[in-house]
Amino acid sequence: MLKQIGIGLIVALSIGQVTASTSSDYNIARGLAPAVKGQSVSVLKPFNGDFRILGSKQYRNDEQAKFSPIDFAVSYGLFAHPEIASQIKINQYDRYLNWSMQTLPVPPDQAMKLVSNMHIIPANPDIAKQITQVKRGDLVRLKGELVEVKDNNLVWTSSLSPGGVGDGACEVFRVHSIQWIERQKI
Repeated sequence: MLKQIGIGLIVALSIGQVTASTSSDYNIARGLAPAVKGQSVSVLKPFNGDFRILGSKQYRNDEQAKFSPIDFAVSYGLFAHPEIASQIKINQYDRYLNWSMQTLPVPPDQAMKLVSNMHIIPANPDIAKQITQVKRGDLVRLKGELVEVKDNNLVWTSSLSPGGVGDGACEVFRVHSIQWIERQKI
């Protein structure tokens, strides 16, 4: 009898997890169209580039996880070169990114424009799978658009220019395609 209760409890917990993660609230994070009243994704401008992945952090429990299941800490331009990217130390937490280097190869105001925290929204279910396969050191070509997300009282708007600091400085990036250019450890 105790064994049956234990098995029943495990099944109930598993069903609860499946229900929570497959609810229509999370359609956008799975690369599907919004299915909940009050949710929308609006395009602000096309966006693409080649980005060196400095790190990634998955989110499941914050309000934005319904849209963006993962953040990428990236570098680009001069800072995408492996010998420079490998010197960048990062800390991702609560949808923020702190980064540092012992010696900056360019002036600080220029360096600030070469590292970014991107809140990734998959544009389709294939991209939703691919974004979890990105590793530190990978150089990837991402194509999509910067967006604004609304969910009743939540309005989450992408920055339109790199190099910002603080709230609203990150890109909210709906990714339509991802292509690996290099897989390299840094």
